Amino acid sequence: MFATSLTAAVVGVDAHLVRVEADTAPGFPKFTLVGLPDSAVRESQERIRAALRNCGYGFKWDRRITVNLAPASLRKAGSSFDLAAAVGLLAADGSLSAGPLGGVLLVGELALDGAVRPVAGVLPMMLMARQRGIRAAIVPAANGREARVVAGLDVYPVEALPDAVALAGADTRPPPPVITPAPLPPTPTVPDLSDVRGQLLARRALEIAAAGGHNLLLTGPPGSGKTMLARRLAGILPPLSLEEAIETTATHSAAGRPFDALIGQRPFRAPHHTASDAALVGGGPVPRPGEVSLAHNGVLFLDELPEFRRNVLETLRQPLEEGFVTVSRVRGTVRLPARFQLVAAMNLCPCGYGGSGSAGCRCTPRQVHAYRARISGPLLDRIDLLAEVPAIPYDEINGPPTEPSAAVAGRVMQARARQLDRLPATGARTNAALEGAPLREVAAADESGRRLLAAAVDRLGLTARAHDRVLRVARTLADLEGERRILGRYVAEALQFRRCGFDTA
Repeated sequence: MFATSLTAAVVGVDAHLVRVEADTAPGFPKFTLVGLPDSAVRESQERIRAALRNCGYGFKWDRRITVNLAPASLRKAGSSFDLAAAVGLLAADGSLSAGPLGGVLLVGELALDGAVRPVAGVLPMMLMARQRGIRAAIVPAANGREARVVAGLDVYPVEALPDAVALAGADTRPPPPVITPAPLPPTPTVPDLSDVRGQLLARRALEIAAAGGHNLLLTGPPGSGKTMLARRLAGILPPLSLEEAIETTATHSAAGRPFDALIGQRPFRAPHHTASDAALVGGGPVPRPGEVSLAHNGVLFLDELPEFRRNVLETLRQPLEEGFVTVSRVRGTVRLPARFQLVAAMNLCPCGYGGSGSAGCRCTPRQVHAYRARISGPLLDRIDLLAEVPAIPYDEINGPPTEPSAAVAGRVMQARARQLDRLPATGARTNAALEGAPLREVAAADESGRRLLAAAVDRLGLTARAHDRVLRVARTLADLEGERRILGRYVAEALQFRRCGFDTA
């Protein structure tokens, strides 16, 4: 007999519908699993055998049994196909009706005793099921709250194989259970900007970066507060919109990080400088999201930027420009979301004290040049704001608290609201994403600003990309003050942040 059940495969961060075709026929006893499975999928044969036996199903194995995972051109990885394959085999054996299986998605790994274990990528699977018009989904109990994030889909969490069989084979199913929300974990305490003493220029750069979604590089000697400032960016960023929250949560789910509710706070990822290029941008035989994708709609913080390997840093060029990563493998190409805000910190020389004015730098000009050359010109050109973080004088270390994060966040929210008001006309949520005609329309400088830009192109060698980034920063400066026009002083300040703290000569 023949039966079909439905499940899903996650490739990158996208889920694809998979039809599990189960066939039993007379012949030499053999279990064959086809459809481009990896080793974890092939091992499902033994898990399914033991689960059916230990749950009391009298499945007849003395036949030729074939299970096909269609489409065969899509590589299947992981253990999420176990439940659909087991239910499909029971339907092919006549133990349950195969008719209702066409409208339910089955996802889960089977334990040898028939327990249904959680799997990664449930949220992208549920989003795909709703899009394909599937009415119901049977998922592991541990993934129940994650699956219920998607509205318009009946979700049935199950603990064991018999529960799934009873639901999948029923002509009419009971209403899905009401899943009570998990108690929210305490909100992590975000460090406050009032902890930072002095550093007015760097604080200003941090506010501009948050207001417009701009990339930021902080330079200065050790202990001046670069990392301290960067980690306080999370406290002044606006919360995720509903659309952004779904995108972000789905990406983390595909990477194997299940959640009980949508992520509401913008991600802040800070990989170590020993990270490989695959760890940063994603990869593997079946590409999985890397750090840039886990930072999607949030912040990627790279501390000690020159210590990252050159080939690792160069992989950032495409996502910084396009907002996604294309990972190509022999079996296909996967596009991973990577619209993140880059914040980086570095010293100005190997010893760290170059340009600090407080401790003598022991580095030769050749060493300094080699150290800074680790950051390529094309990568540096994609950074909107370069701010110096000098050593803090004693009087400022013991000075009064500075402006708190709440006050800065208020101005950032107002600036972001002005950018969202322009969304229908520009198609960009932030000024950092403005391109082409919309950029020229909403960020056209006045006469004095145009003269400054012309001089910068001639004297500073400003590239066309850098020219547009100056305009984006100037637009953000105007938004922070509620000004519709791009005045010359905004252009001047934006140009200051192109050169400040990093002498490329």
